[in-house]
Amino acid sequence: MGRSKQVMIIYNPAAGPRDMLREIQAVAHRWEERGWSVLMRVTEGPGMATDFAHEAALEGFDWVIAAGGDGTVNEVANGLVGMPAALGVLPIGTGNVWARQLGLPVYPLVHPLRIQIAAHLLEAAREHVIDVGRANGRYFLLWAGIGLDAQVARHMEPRTRNTKRLGAIAYLIAAAMIAKDFPAMRATVIVDGRRRVKGRTLVVLVANAQLYGGLVRIAPQAVLDDGYLNICVFRGMGLPWAVRHFFNVFGGRHLQDPAVKFFVGRRVVVETRPVVPVQVDGEPIGYTPMVFEIVPHSLRVLVPPTAPADLFQAASPAKGNER
Repeated sequence: MGRSKQVMIIYNPAAGPRDMLREIQAVAHRWEERGWSVLMRVTEGPGMATDFAHEAALEGFDWVIAAGGDGTVNEVANGLVGMPAALGVLPIGTGNVWARQLGLPVYPLVHPLRIQIAAHLLEAAREHVIDVGRANGRYFLLWAGIGLDAQVARHMEPRTRNTKRLGAIAYLIAAAMIAKDFPAMRATVIVDGRRRVKGRTLVVLVANAQLYGGLVRIAPQAVLDDGYLNICVFRGMGLPWAVRHFFNVFGGRHLQDPAVKFFVGRRVVVETRPVVPVQVDGEPIGYTPMVFEIVPHSLRVLVPPTAPADLFQAASPAKGNER
């Protein structure tokens, strides 16, 4: 059983397509029966999860569990960077990309044992220190998006419960509608002090992890603890280019497309004309220009036994500067 753990569960009741309070309370009760000390906090608005998480770390909690979607996970991570407490997740959001990345179950919410299975896997998790990205002071676990995908996020958030029930379909519909009118974005992308791309660009993605949107491996060689960001620049403009990139990404062929440039680096500067939105982990945070940096070995996370081995440096090949 090991020593008693102090665990804070931060529950976001606005996450996902339906209320999951009863299921989260059942997990808290399960862990209390193991002899753990469990405190549950419920958020009431943006930013509260970050405050709760930072408070938990300062008070000596061992684990801080984000019960929500990727936005909640991002907020909790922002409260834990550089702190000794470990981040875990009970996935009850719509996309649950971080949970998918770690191999946690994201069955439909009607599955009777969904959250209990996730809790069981967390009990068997090991703690590991990973890198995070930083965008003008805001940390991110998964990716930052500049351009079309951030415009879609700005259009979609905050979503209603009914919209969340549509899942990825709602995003695809919004992306198609926005792409046809998205302005010609001229982007300059500078990686580690060297200008890499300048010209018409649809999307720039700065990834820390492999998955994008929970469905595709946008950066298949990304590693969570190697000290690098992975940068994908999708050239072109308008709906035809968006359709081309969409099918290539879903087919796993985007890195072979000459209209997609891929780099790795530690610091990325993105400037655009006109200014365009920026999102991190699916949450809009501002507009260009913006600086993205890797913050190495700065966040302790719970890694369940289901996590792919290639997410971590020991199982991954050495990186070059450009691929």
